[in-house]
Amino acid sequence: MPHRPDNEEDAAQLAALGHKGELNRNFSPLAMLGLAFAILNSWTALAASLSLALPSGGPASVLWGLITAGVCNLCLAVSLAEFLSAYPTAGGQYHWVAVISWKRWVPLLSWITGWINTSGWIALVASGGLLGSQLIVGIISLMSTSYVAQRWHQFLIYIGYNLVAFLINAFMTGALPIITRSAFIWSITGFVVISITVLACASPDYSSAEFVFTDFINETGWPDGIGWLLGLLQAGLGLTGFDAVAHMIEEIPNPAVEGPKIMIACVGIGIFTGFIFLMVLLFVAGPIDGPTGVIASTATPLLQIFYNATGSKAGAICLLIFPLVCLLFATTSIMTTSSRMTYAFARDGGLPVSHFFARVHPQLDLPLNALYLTVVLVVIFGCIFLGSSSAFNAIISASVVALGVSYGIPVAINCIRGRQMLPDSRPFKLPGPFGWIANLIGLAYVVVTTILFLFPPDLPVTGSNMNYCVVVFFIILVISIVQWFIDGKKNFIGPRVNVDVLQNGEVQGMAPVFSSEQGSSSNFEKSSK
Repeated sequence: MPHRPDNEEDAAQLAALGHKGELNRNFSPLAMLGLAFAILNSWTALAASLSLALPSGGPASVLWGLITAGVCNLCLAVSLAEFLSAYPTAGGQYHWVAVISWKRWVPLLSWITGWINTSGWIALVASGGLLGSQLIVGIISLMSTSYVAQRWHQFLIYIGYNLVAFLINAFMTGALPIITRSAFIWSITGFVVISITVLACASPDYSSAEFVFTDFINETGWPDGIGWLLGLLQAGLGLTGFDAVAHMIEEIPNPAVEGPKIMIACVGIGIFTGFIFLMVLLFVAGPIDGPTGVIASTATPLLQIFYNATGSKAGAICLLIFPLVCLLFATTSIMTTSSRMTYAFARDGGLPVSHFFARVHPQLDLPLNALYLTVVLVVIFGCIFLGSSSAFNAIISASVVALGVSYGIPVAINCIRGRQMLPDSRPFKLPGPFGWIANLIGLAYVVVTTILFLFPPDLPVTGSNMNYCVVVFFIILVISIVQWFIDGKKNFIGPRVNVDVLQNGEVQGMAPVFSSEQGSSSNFEKSSK
């Protein structure tokens, strides 16, 4: 028998949203913060992806790009925290879009948001394995100057990362809260140990403050302004994925109160640790550009910086163990969240053969079929890497762009409707002017990055360095459109919310404010569950 939530109030709140609790609420707030931070893992992701920003603006892009993206992502996080506080369900963005949209557009807008969000999470799973495989190949390059890296070498390591993450998710689901708490502790420990070690070893030969905070490098072929903006992809990767809290929200107690706190906190911690760590790396980096510089190193920029700082290959590799394990934690946590997102969307009929992917395994207490789907698609998605030298950028871009768009859709609809579509009784509420400012800054960031991150990373454009993110999105778009006409248009109505319960205010903090257009005639099917 599937397990129901232990807390009766949480169960009633979820029932009001049209679903029975099938997943255990065995994540404490600290464990969920660990999961969310393991997914962002900002200092690790930022450091491991230095190759994205150093050629696209240099140190000026690395540091100030993080501050720019940090402020914008924090605005998005507080904006989505309002939705999470009002409607704490694993569906997240596509559920919120359905609740606040115009009646006639509910199914289509919810469908589009669900497909974009699900695709973004699958792409984000791929990014963890790619970053880890890149670092491991870098270790081999550092130890053997005669080694010539092949893309299939990195692909096999990528498969290994995802296989381990799958096994943990499938057979150690009860231990996931312990694993995520461990991930948080390991990440913070690594941040402190590496920072102290490289600063001590490099003393007193530090780079100048002028270099760290103002030096600009552009090796992309694009104009300087475009090049700097393209460097935002690194910061975007390091701060995206905070909606994981929403997709795991049915597995923590008191979700309407704790969820928004965790969502905002993980972004704030990510900005702080990321900025400090990147600043430390730049002070000890040594030469950045040129044939022997960090950018051109076959050992990856991060490992080369460790080596430059410590003067020891063994010491550099030992330090690299921290981000390597962090990336394994991240891949595991992202896969967990991706499977829950897939499960939630299938539960509402958004995927082909939804009834199959919405099943919860009775013994393992997890949506195993949704997990299978995630892993299979991640393997297929990773195969792109075998055919293109820029597939790394494409997969990173795909995850950041898709998740960013899914963040922007509910916020944009709420703004268009005067920010009047969320219940006043929600525990977390932004004050009027601040709410508008946060919403609009977040939306501007989504628009700019969605356009820019589809650009090729370098000029001139060739078949091998093209940004295949466009191709990936086209394929997803075609599949979703075909599926919409085959099944969605006839059967998908959005999340199955029990609107009578919500309108009567029987569950605290759950009563939505409907316009007269929506009234008491529900645009959702009342749940029979």
